[in-house]
Amino acid sequence: MVTFIVSLLLLILGYVLYGAMVDKVFGADPKRETPCYSSQDGVDYMPMPTWKVFLIQFLNIAGTGPIFGAIQGILFGPAAYFWIVLGCILGGAVHDYMSGMISIRKNGASLPEIVGDELGGGARLAMRILSLVLMILVGAVFATTPAGLLANLVGGEGFFSQNLVWIIIIFAYYILATLLPIDKLIGKVYPIFGVALLIMALGVGIGIFTNEGTMPEITEAFTNHHPASTIPLFPGICITIACGAVSGFHATQSPMMARCMKNEKYGRPVFYGAMITEGIVALIWAAATIKFADSFDVSIFGMDNENTAPYAKLWAIMTNGGASNPNPAVLVNSICQSWLGTVGAILAVLGVVAAPITSGDTAFRCARLIAADFMHYKQNKIYKRLVLSVPIFIISGVLMFVKFDVLWRYFAWFNQTLSVFTLWTITVWLTKRSLQGKKLKYAYLISLIPALWMTLVCSTYILIAPEGFQFTHAVAYSVGGAVTLAGLVWFIMWQKQQTRKI
Repeated sequence: MVTFIVSLLLLILGYVLYGAMVDKVFGADPKRETPCYSSQDGVDYMPMPTWKVFLIQFLNIAGTGPIFGAIQGILFGPAAYFWIVLGCILGGAVHDYMSGMISIRKNGASLPEIVGDELGGGARLAMRILSLVLMILVGAVFATTPAGLLANLVGGEGFFSQNLVWIIIIFAYYILATLLPIDKLIGKVYPIFGVALLIMALGVGIGIFTNEGTMPEITEAFTNHHPASTIPLFPGICITIACGAVSGFHATQSPMMARCMKNEKYGRPVFYGAMITEGIVALIWAAATIKFADSFDVSIFGMDNENTAPYAKLWAIMTNGGASNPNPAVLVNSICQSWLGTVGAILAVLGVVAAPITSGDTAFRCARLIAADFMHYKQNKIYKRLVLSVPIFIISGVLMFVKFDVLWRYFAWFNQTLSVFTLWTITVWLTKRSLQGKKLKYAYLISLIPALWMTLVCSTYILIAPEGFQFTHAVAYSVGGAVTLAGLVWFIMWQKQQTRKI
């Protein structure tokens, strides 16, 4: 319990102290006109109330990520607390804030265009492809998941018990959310779901203090406790817990709210604050999950309650005693119903059904905006939005027939690889500013350090993972370290070159 409380306080202090420093490094200017006024088009660029921008941003980046990721991440042990706290404060929140604020300075530009401006045409092309692939994967993943859950909730053999029916209904909503002006559907629905997700987290957070069970402390953090994973603690936990720590997907979403934010002074609560809030949600679910599992009666699975570790209990609950594939939604439903009663059951449905849908719809919208940006194709008319959206919907529809676990693994790696590009872009942008004498000389360190870390994470993971090259741990760590060192050497040489130009 001590570790959880300290971690919670550190996240709050991170927003107050480190968030203020990051805001100062960027130099938010309250007098500067924002894109929602300078480029207002009534569709994507329009001023919105700050509280609504915050809730939309929060739900855009959250979905079920900080819930499902935290549930699966705590299987590795209390190292999950370390990664959520440090990753969120030093990496994820900086990543989200800077990508959103740089977008504002570039008139609401999408992520690939920002990357291209700083890293060159090759990186721009790579990011256009990478971002579009990721958005389509997100749309496909977050249509099939809630469709299956809704079909199971209905049960029986009726019309609405079929996955395909729910996929069509969800897809119809996605089409509307992608095509309509942002204030017509997303602006009205998202705040409701955002508040519901926060209430659920608050209720579960209170349940941590009022329900039975023990929680592991930080002294156990340096051992891999996962009962089934073949991936080592590092980099496994950094890939498993993305939302809630560092997630490349967030940088694709921030420009959408950069086009709706009224004043730069709101950047810290909207971008940095939404990420810290997501970190708190992830922390709560990680702690609640392991405490719930510790007190769970696993004798129904033929296991010994006294001599079974909470991580093994958690795995047994998620797999129904080994009879099925791990399903985090089972935990969400069980915890909410057990700790929060009827209200919890309703919130659980919102959490495991509505939340992924609200990530899928903005993924498609973001894909449309990315395509519009690099094609320089205005989106003020609905037929123009259809021209770009229809191919995206067709490709995503085909991908829905691919096995979910395959889609999810590739989505996870694409997601974190995107964060590597974004963090290096931020580093270059900050370095250019510091060399021009506009900001602190070493301001770029706030993104360089997480850029190096995530480079190590992604390069090591793809070398070691079952869906990657399956190298030995020693080879994967060595090559991953060499790739990261190469990135640092490139940056030092580039920085010296830039200095000589001045």
